Amino acid sequence: MPSPEEALQQARATYEEHARTCRQCHFDTVPCAVSKHLLRAYNNARREQMRANSGAH
Repeated sequence: MPSPEEALQQARATYEEHARTCRQCHFDTVPCAVSKHLLRAYNNARREQMRANSGAH
């Protein structure tokens, strides 16, 4: 299982790659369903990292 930092980086890279390559996301102003899902995964990974960092102090 990846660390929270690795999961965050991977989720961000996946979302950004999709946003660059998806025809609908790239040319339209409305993100597609996949983009919304990937953004949700990124936000969840970001929250998980924040929880891990706050517990380490």
